[in-house]
Amino acid sequence: MLVCGTMSLAQAQTAAPTAAAKPAATTKPAAATTKPATAAKPAAKPEAAAAAAAGGAEPTLIGQFGTWGAYTATPNGKKVCFALAKPSSSKTNPPNRPRDPAYAFVSTRPAEKVTNEFSIMIGYTLKPGSESSLEVGGASYTMYTQGDGLWIKNAAEEERMVDAMRKSADVTVKGVSAKGTETTDTFSLKGLSQALDKLAQDCKR
Repeated sequence: MLVCGTMSLAQAQTAAPTAAAKPAATTKPAAATTKPATAAKPAAKPEAAAAAAAGGAEPTLIGQFGTWGAYTATPNGKKVCFALAKPSSSKTNPPNRPRDPAYAFVSTRPAEKVTNEFSIMIGYTLKPGSESSLEVGGASYTMYTQGDGLWIKNAAEEERMVDAMRKSADVTVKGVSAKGTETTDTFSLKGLSQALDKLAQDCKR
């Protein structure tokens, strides 16, 4: 979903599907397949990120809830639903290092029996082999990284993490770029619960 540094665009695109080979990545390949669309050009607007998340299909905004937009799309005839938000604050260390915009996604793909899969398109190539962290509701979760994407490493924790996100004010994601830049992105969770409820309702149809 949701590219620079040591991996080329082509490498990042071809590497993304290999997430399936990792035991913790059982639900990740479909999300990873949306990445080539984002690699072509930076997602400067939520609409561009939404189109990337929709696998190239035309996404439809069905509601805006706080900072979260609720979208549906039908790539290859299969309905997908997702909530999308950009950070309320972003910091780099060293300060003011260039990067593309970051976006958070919560995706549901009924055809694949995937519900509320959380991912981040972080806006730069993550350090290969690195792990990022996500903090919400007083708990920290280890995030698996691939290219410019992050997913929860332990899929068994995802439901609990998303439930905490529904009840919390914000979520903080930390990562390290291929060039060693440390980033901290904070996303407001205002409206997420309503967006997910809307998607759950709409994705049944």
